[in-house]
Amino acid sequence: MKDILTVLNDRRAAARLGGGQKRIDAQHARGKLTARERIDLLLDEDSFEEFDMFVGHRCTDFGMEQQRPYGDGVVTGWGTINGRMVYVFSQDFTVLGGSVSETHARKICKIMDMAVENGAPIIGINDSGGARIQEGVDSLAGYGEVFQRNIMASGVVPQISVIMGPCAGGAVYSPAMTDFIFMVKDTSYMFVTGPDVVKTVTNEVVTAEELGGASTHTRKSSVADAAFENDVEALAEVRRLVDFLPLNNQAKPPVRPFFDEPGRVETSLDTLVPENANSPYDMKELILKIADEADFYEIQEDFAKNIITGFIRLEGRTVGVVANQPMVLAGCLDIDSSRKAARFVRFCDAFEIPILTLVDVPGFLPGTGQEYGGVIKHGAKLLYAYGEATVPKVTVITRKAYGGAYVVMASKHLRSDFNYAWPTSEIAVMGAKGATEIIHRADLGDPEKIAKHTADYEARFANPFVAAERGFIDEVIQPRSTRMRVSRAFASLRNKSVKMPWKKHDNIPL
Repeated sequence: MKDILTVLNDRRAAARLGGGQKRIDAQHARGKLTARERIDLLLDEDSFEEFDMFVGHRCTDFGMEQQRPYGDGVVTGWGTINGRMVYVFSQDFTVLGGSVSETHARKICKIMDMAVENGAPIIGINDSGGARIQEGVDSLAGYGEVFQRNIMASGVVPQISVIMGPCAGGAVYSPAMTDFIFMVKDTSYMFVTGPDVVKTVTNEVVTAEELGGASTHTRKSSVADAAFENDVEALAEVRRLVDFLPLNNQAKPPVRPFFDEPGRVETSLDTLVPENANSPYDMKELILKIADEADFYEIQEDFAKNIITGFIRLEGRTVGVVANQPMVLAGCLDIDSSRKAARFVRFCDAFEIPILTLVDVPGFLPGTGQEYGGVIKHGAKLLYAYGEATVPKVTVITRKAYGGAYVVMASKHLRSDFNYAWPTSEIAVMGAKGATEIIHRADLGDPEKIAKHTADYEARFANPFVAAERGFIDEVIQPRSTRMRVSRAFASLRNKSVKMPWKKHDNIPL
């Protein structure tokens, strides 16, 4: 028996060493952690339970039978984050470059199947050279099996991808189907075809960082949700995100202790909106003053900054926030902001996370670039996302809510539950000046008449009271009481239940 235990311990030690000390040292030299070090940082101490430690590939082509390392380049298992169960896989770049073989993929699929069956999030740490070329179509088949499980798990359990090294070719599609993607600056990249192929086919000369680095995907493409300085920071932020999320689509988001008064009054909000209707202000200030302990977890902070998305807590409960940002493009909706917000709203709805919408929107961004890019269809995505969402929805209009953008931003007409407005809000088809020039076109040559007509229009429509008279605004509230009113609204909606007509699935305008 003693000899058998010695063999077991020796095999475990060999498996934990991955590709060997020399390759581990090379990984550290690049500023990267190993697969197991990443899992240790991500999960609660001593909570990791590993599966398939001794799995090896079965390839015999190209001399592969001579190298059959334990684990086959990926560490899989489950553990806890702040006491709540998660499933995790972490690709090991020290073992055959983390390349995906048939058995490597099968290990990942096994963990994903268990996550769905047991209702717990899936966290994938990606650091792979791509498909294992020696295995040919078997490797591609493995990728396909993983993709299918991403699809089956979507909307059932949260899926989080952390890119901590190369992620190229077919490997990028699995993260692309997950709910959140995090990257590490300077050490991770994602692209379908690498710089060499791009140069050969299109004659463009581009670096891996320019083509698919963290800055590219957080600022330009919106593929990634955030980028962090190093592995340690990225994993700490994943832990923080998981703490906001439910374990699955049938569980409520976690309730955390809070040390903030739900009825807290913020007198500074009474002067947040400038007297000049064209002056900007920072909507994040409002978000922070509504949130418990001013804690806001922003999603896609560096992309489409004219709209803000992220998570806060109210009375210890997770709430998703979507807010126009007057500091950027005057808070206009455009192609990028519509896509960003629609994706976020749909995630919240899939996982029963209530949605708070803060509105200051003068309309959709005009121009040929937007029209040629399909702003109609992209704007409709956000409209559709809000309209199909059945979770509790509370809307606060702080200033402008013009035209179709008013309707799109969680209006009463899209089944928002509580619609509040500040006294500074203006709900109209368009601004007073533009409306006057259309209605009173015959008086355009007379500045005095136009000024009078503009003043009349402002008196009639540059306020929330016409909408309130129609019942489209439930209450005009004092800005200082926003946290209290929003907290009470969500508290009253905790047992909300809405049934949608049966359908196989919807057909959102993609």
